[in-house]
Amino acid sequence: MTNFFTLMQNRRRRGVAFLMLIIAIGVVLYSVVQVEADGPGVVPSTGMICTENATSTFTLTAKEGYINLTDGNVVYMWSYADGQDDFQYPGPILCVNEGDTVTIVLHNELPEDTSIVFPGQMDVLANGVPIEPQFNGAGELVSMANIATAVGGSVTYEFVAEEPGTYVYQSGTNPGVQTQMGLFGGLVIRPALGPDYAYNNPDTKFNPDTEYIMMLSEIDPLMHQAIERGETFNMADYNARYFLINGRTFPDTIAPNNASWLPAQPYSSLAYIHPYDEIANPDPAIDRFIGMGVEGYPFHPHAFNARVVARDGRVVEGPNGENMAEERFSIPVNPGQTADSLFEWTDIYGWDGQGSPLPVELPSDQNMPAGLFYGSPFLGNQDTVPVGVHSVNQCGEFYHIAHNHALQQITGWGVVLVGQVTFTRIDPPLPNNCQ
Repeated sequence: MTNFFTLMQNRRRRGVAFLMLIIAIGVVLYSVVQVEADGPGVVPSTGMICTENATSTFTLTAKEGYINLTDGNVVYMWSYADGQDDFQYPGPILCVNEGDTVTIVLHNELPEDTSIVFPGQMDVLANGVPIEPQFNGAGELVSMANIATAVGGSVTYEFVAEEPGTYVYQSGTNPGVQTQMGLFGGLVIRPALGPDYAYNNPDTKFNPDTEYIMMLSEIDPLMHQAIERGETFNMADYNARYFLINGRTFPDTIAPNNASWLPAQPYSSLAYIHPYDEIANPDPAIDRFIGMGVEGYPFHPHAFNARVVARDGRVVEGPNGENMAEERFSIPVNPGQTADSLFEWTDIYGWDGQGSPLPVELPSDQNMPAGLFYGSPFLGNQDTVPVGVHSVNQCGEFYHIAHNHALQQITGWGVVLVGQVTFTRIDPPLPNNCQ
């Protein structure tokens, strides 16, 4: 009998937890769809946020801080701040132009020596001399790059942004620990061909209003707890329990950029697009993927494939320059790897709100629940919902989930749907009455 009551209590707890998760998703999505049109000088509610300036000179400060996870856990982290700004995770997304001389001054406030490496960049200088590995007195490698010493050290890196594309910058000192602690960020080099191209290749044209970045990472909270306490941690015991997109777990992944309840996690991963239209919306959106975990992440956008046009800052092409871009149902993003993918949503069934026939027969009203974001079976149309049902669908838009296809990585310490999950929102064709 005791086992029976225990079983029923566990089922009720799981049911309550699932209900709370659904409510949280609804609240976050509601906050997203209620955002008004962005005014001049205002950070957009969705899309990639660039840190940039006319001289391509940046100051990054390695700091300690904390982030909030969906299950209520608060985790100690390291990351880079923009100058003397507050701690943020991940580090700033640095955007520069092809041919720029990029200068990055690293200040270190951490209790350990640290450094930065720039995979894919050539002839990097540190304090004016070529960057090089660092060894201790016993001849042991201690850093892949010139260091900024603990609690106050600085070092200045410099390189020419020769090749456009998506890159990562990360710690070069004890990277197995420091990168997992959060010392990484994104680097985007714009091509000479123009800001609406990912590379100097006409096949990489995209809509600059729909540019997104997905920095995929993970956390073993026991490692972070040990380092916060000043204890050693055996990396053989490393076991990631949380999996994040842009430093957030779902449903916070779809909250707006700079959401007030996530002060140290500024970047949304909600993609906000319109259907493909030859005249009104001819160019695809772009997702820039960065993998910063210790294993691969097979990322899966539902309802449409993505066309991978580049890997690791190089266009995917054959030996004679032929286009080797590939349509991917699932996009593998391996440790330290970047991938640029173009995607669009095509209204192949003519779901135009004019009563176009659906390819399936809809069930009767009593057999068809209307969800929180139900608009109608037709994009851009809103039906009357059943009595007692409240809908926050704004203008008949669609929402498609996108997530890591390694399903254990969409969990957070065993709780389902608090990991690497996000959404794509598709609004009706322009012009429309959406905000």
